[in-house]
Amino acid sequence: MELTGADIVVRCLHEEGVEHIFGYPGGAVLYIYDSIFNQDRIQHVLVRHEQAAIHAADAYSRSTQKVGVALVTSGPGVTNAVTGIATAYMDSVPMVIITGQVPTHAIGEDAFQECDTVGITRPCVKHNFLVKDVKDLAVTIRKAFHIANTGRPGPVLVDIPKDVSRNKCRFEYPKTVSMRSYNPVTRGHQGQLKKALNLILGAERPMIYAGGGVILANAAPELNRFVDLLGFPVTNTLMGLGGYRASDAKFVGMPGMHGTYEANMAMQHCDVLIAIGARFDDRVIGNPKHFAQNPHRIIHVDIDPSSISKRVKVDVPIVGDVRETLQDLLAFVEEAFAAGQKTNAGALQAWWQQIGEWRRRECLKYRTSDTVIKPQAVVQKLWEITGGDAIVTSDVGQHQMWAAQYYPFDKPRRWLNSGGLGTMGVGLPFAMGALVANPGAQVVCITGEGSIQMCIQELSTCRQYRLPVKIVNLNNRYLGMVRQWQQIEYGSRYSESYMDALPDFVALAEAYGHVGIRVDKPADVEPALRDAFGRHRDRLVFLDIITDATENVWPMVQGGKGLTEMLLGSESL
Repeated sequence: MELTGADIVVRCLHEEGVEHIFGYPGGAVLYIYDSIFNQDRIQHVLVRHEQAAIHAADAYSRSTQKVGVALVTSGPGVTNAVTGIATAYMDSVPMVIITGQVPTHAIGEDAFQECDTVGITRPCVKHNFLVKDVKDLAVTIRKAFHIANTGRPGPVLVDIPKDVSRNKCRFEYPKTVSMRSYNPVTRGHQGQLKKALNLILGAERPMIYAGGGVILANAAPELNRFVDLLGFPVTNTLMGLGGYRASDAKFVGMPGMHGTYEANMAMQHCDVLIAIGARFDDRVIGNPKHFAQNPHRIIHVDIDPSSISKRVKVDVPIVGDVRETLQDLLAFVEEAFAAGQKTNAGALQAWWQQIGEWRRRECLKYRTSDTVIKPQAVVQKLWEITGGDAIVTSDVGQHQMWAAQYYPFDKPRRWLNSGGLGTMGVGLPFAMGALVANPGAQVVCITGEGSIQMCIQELSTCRQYRLPVKIVNLNNRYLGMVRQWQQIEYGSRYSESYMDALPDFVALAEAYGHVGIRVDKPADVEPALRDAFGRHRDRLVFLDIITDATENVWPMVQGGKGLTEMLLGSESL
């Protein structure tokens, strides 16, 4: 039996177990939308802007172990989607984006709603395809899912001209796929693992530095066992929060630009650093020359060989899947312990004493107030009311850092934010994708009055699909992180960072059919949050919380500075 290309697309998605697609229709994809209409196994979620479709599919993937799928039309549909695609690419999120294209005979003729999709997206996808023959469609989609979800994950785009989606051919979905040029290594080299073991057993000041690769590889159980077995201190990056449980004393907090004093000092002064699924990016280690001042022996486990020794030279590179490599390393450690080999207990005790001294600086302590709302206090109260068990999305800025600092995560895939690209506007569509993927979960979007306005039209999507997101808007009337940098590095010249014409967010939320609550007194924060998660638990609630406009995120490592050159508060300026 022959099927149209559009029907083949839908059948391929069935074969891949896809249950939800986020998208927006247009002329070049109408055959595909017609095929979606004629089936009931996949639910399509209609967003209000293509950027939101990609963000929602991204969060769908981040909050589950599934590949997110988005569908947009040609031309502006694609260009609107690019920010979302780049966001997923920078954070290594497995996604498949299906885009419409003008008919094959019109490609290159500046046809209506034509753009060079393959050329435009090449720098921000793991791979992309232009399908010119309907006979190639099934195998291409199979390859797309395989590439997206293996090796270092990432977004893969399939561009389908309109005539290809209309043409017919016999359908057969490949059970397996083989590509000569794509064979990622998954098993760490056993010789390198033995070298790592020797360094681990001989370490006097060890430190485990775990990143987003732990989350992507579903290796949190292995990481927790590894840390607990060794008793070493551990830090999770912004993208790795929840990889190791934050409630345990061995967790020393997040490292980097807004990391804890103890995490940054331990990263700088350790003698053996075990980096797992992390990439030593600029927001984590600061200036590489400063980081290299203290001699470290570095073990680096990562699925992507190009990430190893990219910014920091390492001593024991191990290329492999984080989960499989940790399983092998755990086996080596357990075998060594069984044979009577141990870590250096005396040195480790002294190291923990030093970390304890750094902890006593209480770098996350802030001044409380009975008259103005402190944003840190809002996040702490949110953690208390949700039992620390919510899926938390954030936009980008000060509120993102406060969420990371004051909402401790004990489980993976509960913290969804844009790390690498730093995309404002992701918070609400991320929350939508997370709720579609996890119906019934507590999903909170922590945002600011600047970020939320970038995709605020998605309040309409939430209304249509009855997605009871709780939006916590930490409203300080500024582009807060911009204002903070301007205060510290630009002589308090607040150029274009003050928001001078904000909407009435309560009225706006109500106009979309949701619940709006304005909070401007510290005493009203807890009742408003309890209302949102109690009486209004089945509704979207927009909490517009008026916070202290002068509050800054501390600690802070300025650009170009080293990890130990932290500003711990305004008194450090």
